[in-house]
Amino acid sequence: MSRRYDSKTTTFSPEGRLFQVEYAMEAINNAGSLVGVTYQNGVVIAGEKKTLSKLLEPQVTKEKIFRLDDHVICGVAGVTADAGVLVELLRVRAQNFRLSFGEAIPVEQLALALADVKQGYTQFGGLRPFGVAFLFAGYDEISDSPCLYATDPSGNYASWKAHAVGANSAAAISVLKEDWSAELDLLRALDLVAKVLVKSMDTARPAAENLEIGVFEGRNFRFLADSEINQLAAKAK
Repeated sequence: MSRRYDSKTTTFSPEGRLFQVEYAMEAINNAGSLVGVTYQNGVVIAGEKKTLSKLLEPQVTKEKIFRLDDHVICGVAGVTADAGVLVELLRVRAQNFRLSFGEAIPVEQLALALADVKQGYTQFGGLRPFGVAFLFAGYDEISDSPCLYATDPSGNYASWKAHAVGANSAAAISVLKEDWSAELDLLRALDLVAKVLVKSMDTARPAAENLEIGVFEGRNFRFLADSEINQLAAKAK
């Protein structure tokens, strides 16, 4: 039945479904896990790097978490090439806002801008949806608090206290629902992220070579060192 309605992004099935958008969602479900957790003073975001072959040279640059501006980062899950195009678009949007208004773009406005772009690719012929989900983590100057937003290929976006996308995301979200609380500090938030990744990752040996973890503490961001990631992974096993 679906084959009659999935050749174009603009064609609804009789059930009201857009199959091309659903296929884009599946690309995310097959990607490495991506988790974001807010805590009292900041946000932790972590992603699984899927190694396709032991013959590949180790990546020097990050491939799951990207800096968009001084106050905001994003994590991606899905088609890496799609993510790269959108990351560059977001960086330009953030800098244009700073140039025009002399201040940092609100994190929600950046998430909304991406959601608008994604939604446009679901309703014009000759285009396909972007097969990538984003988690935005940063510090919101308006609310004076850390924030976490997510977008999907359909163009939806939402604010979250904790969220997960990618492979085994249902299991990851179940753990977050059970263990997240507003009283989390940085150490407990890191432990929770590590626990979620260990449960959702396909590999039995999570380590720094297949993980990226970033922390926004107040207005300051840093990536965890490999030694810190290995300690967290070993503790969570």
